[in-house]
Amino acid sequence: MSGPDAVELLRQMLRVRRLEEKCVELYSAAKIRGFLHVYIGEEAVAAGVLSALGPEDAVVATYREHGHALLRGVSAGAILAEMYGNVEGCCRGRGGSMHLFDAATRFYGGNAIVAGGLPLAVGLALADKLAGRPRVTACFFGEGAVAEGEFHESMNLAALWQLPVLFCCENNLYAMGTALGRSESQTDIALKAAGYEMAAWAVDGMDVLAVEDTARRAVDAVRAGGGPHFLELRTYRFRAHSMFDPERYRDKAEVARWQERDPITLLRTSLAGSGDLSDADWEQLQADADAEIAAGVAFAEAGTPEPVADLERFVYSEAGASGGSEAGASGSSGADTSGSRP
Repeated sequence: MSGPDAVELLRQMLRVRRLEEKCVELYSAAKIRGFLHVYIGEEAVAAGVLSALGPEDAVVATYREHGHALLRGVSAGAILAEMYGNVEGCCRGRGGSMHLFDAATRFYGGNAIVAGGLPLAVGLALADKLAGRPRVTACFFGEGAVAEGEFHESMNLAALWQLPVLFCCENNLYAMGTALGRSESQTDIALKAAGYEMAAWAVDGMDVLAVEDTARRAVDAVRAGGGPHFLELRTYRFRAHSMFDPERYRDKAEVARWQERDPITLLRTSLAGSGDLSDADWEQLQADADAEIAAGVAFAEAGTPEPVADLERFVYSEAGASGGSEAGASGSSGADTSGSRP
């Protein structure tokens, strides 16, 4: 990979890190309510995989999906307005942190049900295959999903029907507070997936260059008709499962060891050593990310809560409705004029 391409991956990871840090700040200030699961430490996974996808492809994610949505093209303003519960959000404020959705960028959630996105991804891939569309559906999920029946059903059908889907298991070693070894007799998840007769590779999820290279090879193979592929991305979340989590199940020394492999620091150090990133370049990347997130916060702060009179809207579809205020309901983030869309 060229220096400029690697710098772009660093920029994308930094955008996610700054968004998540701001979410923690806003949650602590009670600006964001409900559940909040941040992606700090796992940025290399989303940045590496999403860079390998095209705009025609689909993305299905979990409840830890802010970074995926941002890198897919949903603006920081639309994401933050959604978390504020405002109508300018990507789902009119009705979904919140765990249910981001944007049809315009083919970002299909945001799903609060563990393993709930897997059957959706299989359905999207099946529709593409039946229609003869050369698309790939990337499905992100945690290793905790492996214990669910939907995981096995989805693996089986995807392999049986040779569907164009890329399964991306974000293995951060803990399903909420349960260590992987306490829930799975076989902790090699790539090996488990290979049992369904699909290509399955384990990847260092803290190395964004390794993630991008492996994801690109997998996406190319899937698009060429090679059937489903599976990536086990071995990563680690630096913060607790959610903002409600007292985190009594992990040793602090373990967290500190993983933080030494911060994907942003690793790539920044490598680029600086090769001469592809100067101190001025790094300062500019940070300034750009800070400005983008600040604009997103300003957009969210200026937003409007949904009127009580509208709370029963969209229980049934509104025939013939299009444009105007309906854009948010259909998943469009076009209402965001903060300029934060990449």
